[in-house]
Amino acid sequence: MPDDKLRIIHCFRSPVGGIFRHVRDLVDIHSAQGHELGIFCDSLTGGAHEDRLFEEIRPKLALGLTRIPMRRAITPGDLAAFYRSYKHFKDLQPDVLHSHGAKGGAYARIIGSVLRVSGSRVARLYCPHGGSIHYDADSLKGKLFFTLERAMERLTDCLIFVSDYEQRGYRDKIGTPRCPTRLVYNGLGAAEFEPVATAKEAADFLYIGMMRDLKGPDVFLKALAQLAASGRKATAHFVGDGPDKPRYQAMIADLGLGESVTVHDAMPARKAFALAETVVVPSRAESMPYIVLEAIAAQKPVICTDVGGIPEIFAEEAGRLVEPGSVEALGKAMSATLDDGNRQELAGKMHDALRARFSVEVMARDVMEAYRACR
Repeated sequence: MPDDKLRIIHCFRSPVGGIFRHVRDLVDIHSAQGHELGIFCDSLTGGAHEDRLFEEIRPKLALGLTRIPMRRAITPGDLAAFYRSYKHFKDLQPDVLHSHGAKGGAYARIIGSVLRVSGSRVARLYCPHGGSIHYDADSLKGKLFFTLERAMERLTDCLIFVSDYEQRGYRDKIGTPRCPTRLVYNGLGAAEFEPVATAKEAADFLYIGMMRDLKGPDVFLKALAQLAASGRKATAHFVGDGPDKPRYQAMIADLGLGESVTVHDAMPARKAFALAETVVVPSRAESMPYIVLEAIAAQKPVICTDVGGIPEIFAEEAGRLVEPGSVEALGKAMSATLDDGNRQELAGKMHDALRARFSVEVMARDVMEAYRACR
């Protein structure tokens, strides 16, 4: 029955970035509707910022927060982790296992299938969030992961895609899905569409995100150096955490940017938005990035690369997107922004267009419909 309350566990590896944001939004809305929620994720990633976020949602997790070591690569330790996870899920008796990302997807769908053999009616849903779809189809790793993804379809009741780009990438690289699918865009809450005022002593640019090459922080720093070399010295804030952060800090020194770039640990996005005039998202790959949605909703001018679902966000302004991985192209876009007196007017136009298309309430409703269709 539609009014039945469900026991839902979200399973994913890394509690950082867009996946963690996506899960927190679903927990907020579905717990308020009376469903019982739990989270199962890695204990090795995340820092003080993520710990604070966990504490905020812990009261909404009737099925608890469980964290175990869950490394990105496949390791012998996964066998012990699988057994421990199976016992945990069996004790909780969930109605829904909603997995996110490749590693979380493997854990939840394999364990959910074992539970079904023993009589459980648990629904097994999987959202790639880009994940393995980012691999090159001709690479050895890509071929391995695509083969595994194809095999895992037999253990999947529904695939949920967060962008049409992701859906097309799955079809092109893995194959036409042999299980039901849904396209559910990420959404934002009403409060996130309030404009963020720029601080009085704001820098020119902001990078905020994971500190790994996939997100392009190295391209951002080199573009700043390019501006400086052309005589257009710009200032920036560099916000985030991740495994490659020490390398980027060394790069800042090597490029002579020590006086113009201020480095910060991870912080709430809206707090970071106030630090600079323009947000730069220089990613090499994305699916449907929350940081782009959040920046536009905050009415900030944005410079983004032409990857993943970002053109779906920009819609009629997609022609402004920048070639991914190109220091020269990003540098030119940043230089042009410094001279653009109409950038705030465009930010307002994009804010209004976004508000009409991306809603967290619609996202949660559509995901719940997917849950019920699998029951």
